[in-house]
Amino acid sequence: MNFLEEKIVKDGIVKEGNVLKVDSFLNHQMDIELFNQMGAEWKKRFAGKNINKILTIEASGIGIACIAAQHFGVPVVFAKKSKSINLEGEMYTAEVESFTHKNKNKVIVSKKFLNENDHVLLIDDFLANGCALQGLIQIVQSAGATVEGIGIAVEKGFQSGGKIIRNLGYQLESLAIVESMDWETGSITFREE
Repeated sequence: MNFLEEKIVKDGIVKEGNVLKVDSFLNHQMDIELFNQMGAEWKKRFAGKNINKILTIEASGIGIACIAAQHFGVPVVFAKKSKSINLEGEMYTAEVESFTHKNKNKVIVSKKFLNENDHVLLIDDFLANGCALQGLIQIVQSAGATVEGIGIAVEKGFQSGGKIIRNLGYQLESLAIVESMDWETGSITFREE
């Protein structure tokens, strides 16, 4: 069992409806030392890749991406879920559906922060059905940039997202892949590597 799986078993809570609550360390309160370990692990897994930018999606991916970026020495761009008055110029957009929030958002990245010279690592906290990642991939492709890899903290291996993304040919590195959860017992099983 790796460091993230151990943390999930210790502090994660399984809820009805295939929900894994990790808000005490991942996506509400953030365990920065854990994020640092995650960044170091992705740096090892993507060694040799020509990564010059990390792209994530608002909001839970931002903290993880920022700490991971320190290991790569690159900036982080995040796709915004709403247009604000300080966003100007041309934008890349994609529509994404959130498994957690059960809604669709149009995500936006300014064209001045992503272009054909960029070699991008996508980072996010969860992978369930793959919609958010497919939206980020679409944005990278619209920019003419290259997706060098995808780093996910927790993948729900019993949902289709991981298979969809891997079948598209991307290097997908999930640090913890949950194979099953039982909300009545609170048990979690992980995919063996």
